[in-house]
Amino acid sequence: MAVTATMVKELREATGAGMLDCKKALADTNGDFDAAAKLLKEKGLAAVAKRAERATSEGRIFVRQVGNKIAVVELVCETDFVANNAEFVSSGEKILDEVFAKGYTKVEKELNDILLEFATRTRENMSLSKVIVVEVPENAVAGIYVHSDFKSGAVTIVKGSTDDKVKEFARDCCMHLSAFTPAYIKKEDVPQSYIDEQKEIFEAQMAQDEKMASKPENVRAGILQGKINKHLAEICFVDQMFVKDDKKSVTAKLDEVGKEVGAKLEFGQVELLILGK
Repeated sequence: MAVTATMVKELREATGAGMLDCKKALADTNGDFDAAAKLLKEKGLAAVAKRAERATSEGRIFVRQVGNKIAVVELVCETDFVANNAEFVSSGEKILDEVFAKGYTKVEKELNDILLEFATRTRENMSLSKVIVVEVPENAVAGIYVHSDFKSGAVTIVKGSTDDKVKEFARDCCMHLSAFTPAYIKKEDVPQSYIDEQKEIFEAQMAQDEKMASKPENVRAGILQGKINKHLAEICFVDQMFVKDDKKSVTAKLDEVGKEVGAKLEFGQVELLILGK
């Protein structure tokens, strides 16, 4: 059967494949539209499989709240061109729809397959890399933030009040997390192995300082502990200086807001979102 321009155009519109690929697929299947579409899909899947080992350093973070549930979805791909493609973005929104509709709490094949059709047409390695679901308990508020580049963001739950001031503080905490990207939420989360390693580093630095080396052992021990405490305060969210008030720590600001609204506040779940991590 002769392949006409109209046939090629219709196949291209149906599959999104290139004109030449559509023309060849129709020629190879003797003008059978369905067979040509299937052939294009198979070739696209094969191309995606070949690229499965390629780095996916680009992508997009999606966050949505419905009722007392917050869903976070992370899609990764190879290029920023694809990350900013409208169909890639709509795929993320569709995945969020399914997460809420079916109660998914982790990456599932059905969710990842939503990306598959787009991946076969672009022949770029992409995947659903993360699904997080956070529940907002009673008498608590949630802060949600996604940075303008969609590569970082945060979700923060503050328990103890639903006052608007607390909601504002929760969102400000999200902005703090995105700006300062603390390694840990609180000191208790820091592995002892990491603390021991930092102690060794500080001890080596102090040993190279003649004045420090001449100090009594108990004095050096106190200075060492002070260095550790300072370092932990720099890498732990609740002890960092608050993004909107660098005279107070995040914990001190939490207490201040609690006094303003007449409630004892505490952090619930805190999620720092960084693409690929």
